[in-house]
Order: sequence, then structure tokens, then C-alpha cells
Amino acid sequence: MTDIKEYLQRGKALVETALDRNLPREDDPPARLHQAMRVSMLAGGKRLRPILCLAAAEAVNPGADALLPALSLEILHTYSLIHDDLPAMDDDDLRRGRPTCHVEFGEATAILAGDALLTLAFELMGRCAAPPPWMPLQLVTELAQAAGSRGMIRGQMEDMQGENRSLGAEEVRSIHLHKTAALIRAAVRMGAIAAGAPPEVVDSFSVYGEKSGLAFQIMDDVLNETSTPEELGKPVKSDRDRGKSTWCGIYGVRESQRQAAELIDEAVAAVRETGLQTATLEDIARFLIQRRS
Repeated sequence: MTDIKEYLQRGKALVETALDRNLPREDDPPARLHQAMRVSMLAGGKRLRPILCLAAAEAVNPGADALLPALSLEILHTYSLIHDDLPAMDDDDLRRGRPTCHVEFGEATAILAGDALLTLAFELMGRCAAPPPWMPLQLVTELAQAAGSRGMIRGQMEDMQGENRSLGAEEVRSIHLHKTAALIRAAVRMGAIAAGAPPEVVDSFSVYGEKSGLAFQIMDDVLNETSTPEELGKPVKSDRDRGKSTWCGIYGVRESQRQAAELIDEAVAAVRETGLQTATLEDIARFLIQRRS
């Protein structure tokens, strides 16, 4: 039985050490840009996406090296948070318990820091060739598809267009699936692909990632309603204040929690059917709906 909190802490430490090594030094010119990038990247966070990537690779082949794909996912995720927090979008002042990038460094620097991190994510992916049976550029393709206008950016656009409108359940589900679940799905797919998993295993991991990602975002909606800024490290009830439709707004807190738990059961069943050693992935999925931040 995996001690999941200890596993997550070890994974977080591994990822943060590697991030520090792969980010530009803060005194490299232009220093202010690189400071903004490093502060945003190293300010904390769960490091869920890279840990899921590494855990998926480990389940397929314990000796597989998926570190660069894992880092690229976290770097790309952080770029999206910097841009999401900008005044033109959510206009948030707090992220991971500290001032957001545009508050600390200015809006223009924040835009450039996000752009530079996005570019760095693909620079790292350029060093990674997927093993057979996959095409060499499959990992790059996976990241691009998850992040682009049919993935995460679609979700962000739908989220912005949904402000001050009463959205239905399917519209909110689409936002969650694209804005959040797409990158979590990519994380487990990329880990499995980096380890040389066959397509049928990657398909099962995809189901796990999509359902876990949707459950994760549902719980974010629950925590936005029930938690405190100190626990979350960011404002609470902010979605309601912006006029956003949320899962809790449609179903209520208790039903949202029940649906998240059901999605996690389905995610666990999907990876179990592969016959691989997926206990760690199962434990991570269950942890997602027990967290308080």
C-alpha cells in the first residue's frame, strides 16, 4: 500500500529540483523576465501533472525516464496560470499564497513570462523522442493537442464566454473537460507513451486521466465554495463573484462531491483493467477528492 502523501511529497521534491535545474538562472539577462519565470514556477503548487506523468510511466515500466515530459507539463501549466490571472482574464491578485505574476512584476512582464514558459515547455519536449510503437514526435503532439484551441485554451475561452451567463450542465462540463482535464489526461498519456505502452494501455490511461481531471475540477469548485483563502492559497467564492456557472451552482456541494467520487471509481476501474501495477495511480486519484487545497 502506497503512503500517498509521502509519495506526493517525494515526487514534488524531485520535480522542483529538476525545474530549478532546467529554468534560466534569475541573473541571466533579461533578469527581470527570468525572475518572474522562476518565481512563478517555484512558488509551490501540488505538481500533480508531472507526478501523474511519472506515476503512469512507472506503472508501465519502472525503469522508464519520463522526467522531461513531466517538467514540460508543469511548465506549460504554470504559463496558463500566469495568463489566467491577468486583468484581461480572471484578474486575480493571489496565486499559491503569494501575489500573482502581474501584481509582482507588472502586466507586460507577466505576459512575456507566460510566453517564455510555454516556449520552454516545447524546448524540453524537443529533446524527447517517444519509443516504439509510437512516432518519435508523439509526445510533442500530445502536449500541443492538450494545450491548444481544442484543449486547454478552448476551455479557457469557453470559461470567459460563460461569465455572467447561466450555463447548463453540459456547457460547464465542457469547460472543465477542456480547461482542466485535458492536461491531466495528457499527463498520464505522455507518461505511458514515454514508457513504451501499447495503444490499448494508453487508451485506458486516457479514461483514467479524463475522469480524474473532471473530478479534480469538480472538487476545485467545491473547495472554492467551502474552503478558506489560507487553505487554498487563492481567493475563495471568486467564481461566484465573477458570475461564473459552476458544478456546485448546478448540482450543489453534496451532489458534486458524490459525482466526483463516482468519477474516481470509474477512473480506478479503467487503469485496473490493464493488469499493470497501478496502485499508485489509484491512490493519487482517491487523494484528489480528499484534499483541502
